[in-house]
Amino acid sequence: MLHRVYARHCGIEDKDRLSIPLIKRCIRAALEIEGVDMLCEVSVLITDDAGIRGINNKYRGVDEPTDVLSFPMLEFAASGWANPGAAEADPETGLLPIGEIMLSAERVDKQARDYGQSRERETAYLTIHSVLHLLGYDHIDEADGKKLMREREKQIMQYLRGTGGV
Repeated sequence: MLHRVYARHCGIEDKDRLSIPLIKRCIRAALEIEGVDMLCEVSVLITDDAGIRGINNKYRGVDEPTDVLSFPMLEFAASGWANPGAAEADPETGLLPIGEIMLSAERVDKQARDYGQSRERETAYLTIHSVLHLLGYDHIDEADGKKLMREREKQIMQYLRGTGGV
């Protein structure tokens, strides 16, 4: 199943751009592992710290940069995929719009250095993390939710490593 992923850079120099093919592979892998059985669309904006700080302030009231933001288009009652049915799909495309992801390329680079990992691994992790948020996973309020989300992230990362994706 080939989900549609729209991704673009905004305000990022060529040398600092993240791999859009990697981001698309990660999104599609996360949706596959989560059992998403409808064709979906996801939008991704890759920006810098200033760009994501403005978005974070506008929509969350937090005036600081962050690594990734997730803006779900649907609300799932429980963590994980729960097929909302064709009624939620875009009537023109037949695709289910599940949300938007915003990544800070600067935060990706900084965190990759801080954690001693590759830029690609950090990009993959943050992308997967964000997709899980789009599907209703949360790690803020409850210990069980955080544990479940971390398990799902690990499983998807292992799947990607097994397919040569990260």
